[in-house]
Amino acid sequence: MHIGIIGGTGGMGAFFVRVFEEAGHRVSVSGRRTSLSNADLARTCDVVIVSVPIMSTAGVIRGIAPFLRAGQVLCDFTSLKVAPVQAMLETNASVLGLHPMFGPSVPSLRGQTIIACPVRISPERTEEIVGIFRAAGAAIAVMDPAEHDRLMAVVQGLAHFATLTVAGTVRRLGVDLDALLAAMSPVYRIETALVGRILGQDPDLYGPILRENPAVPGVLAAFEEAAGELRRAVEGGDGGAFGDIFREDAAFFRTYIPRATEDSEALVRCLADR
Repeated sequence: MHIGIIGGTGGMGAFFVRVFEEAGHRVSVSGRRTSLSNADLARTCDVVIVSVPIMSTAGVIRGIAPFLRAGQVLCDFTSLKVAPVQAMLETNASVLGLHPMFGPSVPSLRGQTIIACPVRISPERTEEIVGIFRAAGAAIAVMDPAEHDRLMAVVQGLAHFATLTVAGTVRRLGVDLDALLAAMSPVYRIETALVGRILGQDPDLYGPILRENPAVPGVLAAFEEAAGELRRAVEGGDGGAFGDIFREDAAFFRTYIPRATEDSEALVRCLADR
């Protein structure tokens, strides 16, 4: 196939250029400083992938819509799906929403997850594309755009909000970070490393994930309710209430606890060995 990546000079776009080329496909890219334009890719490529920031995605899709035709496949790589997919459905192309659940710093697709939202596309064309990722070692999760955004409000929205809340708490306490890290065992260093990992990146990557997903406010309301309940149990000195909360949460996660223990122990051993 001839695959065009709009935003192919960015980190994620460049990563997938390598993926497609290693699979034997011809790849063209457009970006702010390329000789090829977005319209050039839309006119000539079998598959067109939009790999630009969330806030720019719908505008880019509408900009190339007049040049797309039936028989082409239009995809996007954004962290939200309902709005981009709706914009893609306004074109004449087949539509396949994609969400790589990782950043461009990973060495390969092996062990990574990509979510696919096939909307207006045949199973055969879908497999033609996601089969490339699967052959490179990725796991493919298929779901509809609305389900995707609901899950991402938890997978990304809740996780990022909680992580940034931890960062803000530590900053407000004015804790000496060197002293804090020196007191940590590997398990706590892993948790703190996730805070530092996010803070070392661009806030424009995370802000839209929290602000633009309509399912996030409900998740944050549940977060505040859970935090308030736990705080009342802690400050009230009520061991019974704390135990009830702990056991109720453990019962909800009971099927995942063995796997979580195994995975986290592997991380702890890895960090300890370093």
